[in-house]
Amino acid sequence: MTTLASMNDVVGGPTLEQRRSLVTEIPGPVSRELLERKAAAVAAGVAHTVPIAAVAAGGGVILDADGNSLIDLGAGIAVTSVGNSHPKVVEAVQRQAAAFTHTCFMISPYEGYVAVAEALNRLTPGDHAKKSALFNSGAEAVENAIKIARKFTGRQAVVAFDHAYHGRTNLTMALTAKSMPYKSGFGPFASEIYRAPMSYPFRDGLSGEEAAKKAISVIDKQVGAANLAAVIIEPIQGEGGFIVPADGFLNAIQEWCRENGVVFIADEVQTGFARTGAMFASELFGIVPDLVTTAKGIAGGLPLAAVTGRAEIMDATHAGGLGGTYGGNPIACAAALASIEAFETEGFIDNAKAIGETLFAKLGELAAADPRIGEVRGRGAMVAVEFVKPGTTEPDPALASAVAKGCIAQGVVVLTCGTYGNIIRFLPPLSIGEDLLAEGLDVVADVLKGIA
Repeated sequence: MTTLASMNDVVGGPTLEQRRSLVTEIPGPVSRELLERKAAAVAAGVAHTVPIAAVAAGGGVILDADGNSLIDLGAGIAVTSVGNSHPKVVEAVQRQAAAFTHTCFMISPYEGYVAVAEALNRLTPGDHAKKSALFNSGAEAVENAIKIARKFTGRQAVVAFDHAYHGRTNLTMALTAKSMPYKSGFGPFASEIYRAPMSYPFRDGLSGEEAAKKAISVIDKQVGAANLAAVIIEPIQGEGGFIVPADGFLNAIQEWCRENGVVFIADEVQTGFARTGAMFASELFGIVPDLVTTAKGIAGGLPLAAVTGRAEIMDATHAGGLGGTYGGNPIACAAALASIEAFETEGFIDNAKAIGETLFAKLGELAAADPRIGEVRGRGAMVAVEFVKPGTTEPDPALASAVAKGCIAQGVVVLTCGTYGNIIRFLPPLSIGEDLLAEGLDVVADVLKGIA
């Protein structure tokens, strides 16, 4: 019987050969074996997109247990931005693991946590005094940002937006807009959560100023500024469809928040750390949030998240009100510091811009020739294609699903998203090579052309 053990000594990271190679169908026999074990041992609610057993990854490829090498255009949902097993991250993790793996920062502090906080305070938008707190996941960061905002303002209500995604905990499910698969059957949800219309230029046709006026009117009427603790928004929405708001929308919402003493929270979990061609997407829109939530790309694949913001807001919480057993784990902090060094010294922001240029050029050509593509949008290495019925804006989720499955079968990992399930998103590692990216996009084009 073939087992995964034979593949466990594969060296990953940037040493992997950077090419697409299929030696079996997807999934191959060894991967099918693992998927059978998964079905028997893992809860059915934990689904998967790519039917392989991954054994190594690096640069722009994922190697499976059958020896197939797939082009990675998903980066673990924007997590492995510096590339899987980046040498600096590996070295930092090994060094820290040999020193100590845990003390709990709330019991006995250590330098790594403080250094990550210092780096976040320096890197996030704005030159005001800032402080940070570290957690485990994006959802946990969002939940704590809401706690902090409520404590600071003494108010309870929170506004999120149409198409938003903020997590899977009870509070963050309430903030998340889409029911399936994130919320359906899991209620009741946290109270005092309200929703405002998002700027979605492809569908609403509104300017940023018009869309903001509409959103603010809803907030004023349904919530009231005097009751509102925070407005939380993704500068570019992720799971909701890579929706880029019209120019001026975010600025107007932020200005209204400042005028009314409302904490403005930018959820940069997916957009943060060079992904959009800037260290943080807020920079692209000229906004300076009161609080910023980060995770995903922060630590090269290790679980770490943070809330960073104005010192007076962050300090509003009483001692012991923030924390968690594993938040700011020393190994994750070491990985984050190594990742941040790589972001700042190895040209990853420029890489993201170059990747974006390639994505828009290749996908733009497809859109010009295929009326099923309603829009290509995004920033940097965070780009999406929205599929519609030709001549309309009616979503076509079946086409998006077929394209994604066809690409995966041909050895290219792509992910779907969107409130309507009709969007394919491109989130390649920022370490991917130009030739590999071009080949992956050629496969996407061939698959799309082959679907009637």
